[in-house]
Amino acid sequence: MATSKAFNATKADKIFDICNMVIMAVILTVTLYPFLNVLAISLNDSTDTVRGGIYIWPREFTWENYKTIFSYTGLIQGFKITILRTLVGTILGLISSSMLAYVLSRQDFASRKFVSTFLALTMYFSGGLVPTYMLMRHLDLIGTFWIYVLPGLVSAFNVFVIRSFIDGLPYALQESATLDGANDFKIYYKIILPLCKPVLATIALFLAVGQWNAWFDTYLYNGNKPRLTTLQYELMKVLASTNQGAGMANANDLANQMAQVSPESIKMAITIVVTVPILFVYPFLQRYFVSGMTLGAVKA
Repeated sequence: MATSKAFNATKADKIFDICNMVIMAVILTVTLYPFLNVLAISLNDSTDTVRGGIYIWPREFTWENYKTIFSYTGLIQGFKITILRTLVGTILGLISSSMLAYVLSRQDFASRKFVSTFLALTMYFSGGLVPTYMLMRHLDLIGTFWIYVLPGLVSAFNVFVIRSFIDGLPYALQESATLDGANDFKIYYKIILPLCKPVLATIALFLAVGQWNAWFDTYLYNGNKPRLTTLQYELMKVLASTNQGAGMANANDLANQMAQVSPESIKMAITIVVTVPILFVYPFLQRYFVSGMTLGAVKA
């Protein structure tokens, strides 16, 4: 009888393992297929792509789509500015949001409710495009690098997320540090920031992706400033030129190349160029997501 139960348990475990592997294989396929399809189209000959039927492997392999993109001279400068704005915007955004979140988490802050309500209103109402442009012009930010960083320095959503995490930390840590003579800045730097690594990693990813994908602010404020152009804006211009069937102005060799590629191929190649750098950043933040989940499980 005991042997029969052991046999049944082993058989059930095997069935469970098989079902689990099948489900995971389906999830893996559904997750990876769109990316592999985009990659295959970007590496396939553009005239052949028009026929369709490209799935996860290019039918006629070529680098021509990527050569067309990277042959544009403004792309290298766009890469530099985009990387710089991503680094500066993420770091300053984290510092600003976390400092404000720490202040709002303090029970002894007299204007806590007023500032929180004011921040919440900014999530539902905005001044609009024209007033915002006039404000940026009045502040002399148009035509400068800081137009990419300062307007989005503090996000109400990010502040509330970080504040919620800080509220879950033991307040006794701050009280004991105050009794030991630590000021607010030292408490923030020595106690709050180290304990907030999981939520800061999450917000950092949000900020980095937002800065990396931004192009409309370049179009509005620095469209005529080649030294301040961004990657996404340059790729948008390449795609627009391809869709129009004409080359970029003052670039006849690029126009000849674009005549040999299709908008679909260029679009897929641009998607890969934009996505791959973020894919390399995510693994470095993954362990903080895991630690945050573990912390929540222990506290529950």
